[in-house]
Amino acid sequence: MEKYKAYTLRNFREISQLQQQLSEEELFDIEVVGNVLPFKVNNYVVEQLIDWDNYQNDPIYILTFPQRDMLQPEHFKEMANAIRSGARKPELKLVANKIRMELNPHPAGQLSHNVPKIDGTELTGVQHKYRETMLFFPSQGQTCHAYCTFCFRWPQFVGMNELKFAMRDTELIIKYLRANPNVTDILFTGGDPLIMKTKIIKSYVEALIEAKIPNLRTIRFGTKALGYWPQRFTQDADADELLALFEKAKKAGVHIAFMAHFNHPAELRTEEVKTAIDRILNTGAVIRSQSPVMRNINDTPEAWAAMWQEQVELGCVPYYMFVARDTGAQDYFAVELERAWRIFRNAYQRVSGVARTVRGPSMSAGPGKVQILGVTEVAGERVFNLQFLQGRDPDWVCRPFFAKYDPNAIWLDDLYPAFGEQRFFFENDYPIHRSSKIASNGMREEALN
Repeated sequence: MEKYKAYTLRNFREISQLQQQLSEEELFDIEVVGNVLPFKVNNYVVEQLIDWDNYQNDPIYILTFPQRDMLQPEHFKEMANAIRSGARKPELKLVANKIRMELNPHPAGQLSHNVPKIDGTELTGVQHKYRETMLFFPSQGQTCHAYCTFCFRWPQFVGMNELKFAMRDTELIIKYLRANPNVTDILFTGGDPLIMKTKIIKSYVEALIEAKIPNLRTIRFGTKALGYWPQRFTQDADADELLALFEKAKKAGVHIAFMAHFNHPAELRTEEVKTAIDRILNTGAVIRSQSPVMRNINDTPEAWAAMWQEQVELGCVPYYMFVARDTGAQDYFAVELERAWRIFRNAYQRVSGVARTVRGPSMSAGPGKVQILGVTEVAGERVFNLQFLQGRDPDWVCRPFFAKYDPNAIWLDDLYPAFGEQRFFFENDYPIHRSSKIASNGMREEALN
């Protein structure tokens, strides 16, 4: 049985000793960035997924190891100076927290608009943005087997409790589900809920099953475990018990859906992950796959077509291509919206119909999930064609709208309405707070007129 071993800032230099690759400068860069953005990797990722003969360009290395350019130059310099000066941990934390608050730690109204109440009690471990789906953050699952450098939930892992979602009160969850009969899906998220021991997962899932909530149809798990530690389903001591729990839910009439995060085809090619996928599917659960499109990791149509095709062959359902969110190291990963659409279109053309279940590219923005349908010309004006795949108001879904074409746009708040409109149709209910990125990208508003 393979034993899990984590590498963090405390012991990451052991990896350099094992691989004999990382330079002192690279090790220092990891230390600087890793003091601001969370860093954690494990032996499976290090030993089976990273090509150490070409590690500097390896997508899984970039996906898990902090890179210097993931911080703005002024932020990197500030933390580097603090480390070189011999600052102690409390002082480093103050510097890190100052930088973190400048990285938009909670995008898309997560704290201000998504946290519901029941009987006057705020559910600090719940988000309810879309009518049918409730997100639940079990307190024991607010870490991961390894951390993605692009992760938009990075505030969960950096020790700033005021930024963290978490709770463990199952009774309140059940009460909220009963009070909101439109909710059909509960999504366990984090962190990674599948880092929890089976006995803990079981306590939540069995409580939901036994409550016999008539509107609850699906329990989802948002997880990276298949990519980062597939042994969770094959070798861990409680793996069989976990799979039996999925079967029990299925027999009780509750659908189990894995929202699996695969960011590159390399994560699909080990025998361990193939066995894990097969074991999960044999319980009656369904695995749907999703990832953002990210510069330096998977920003080619070849990578996406290969990923979708291999997922289908393994029995997974390609589900979403996202746009890298406007938080953390967005500038490092961001792909222009037009280019993201072209990558999606080119990859989509390369696969058969069974892989064309995927939707995207989609921005999970404040008002909802906004899909880029393409760039076109209407009435002599070059525009982005957009629609909502999900919306705070369900009536927004599948309603087309248009934005002025901007080749540098990377997020919804970079866009302006086309055809002389002052606001997008949804802004009466949820206005967009446009950022200063337009100017920094050399595209001022007047240049779009």
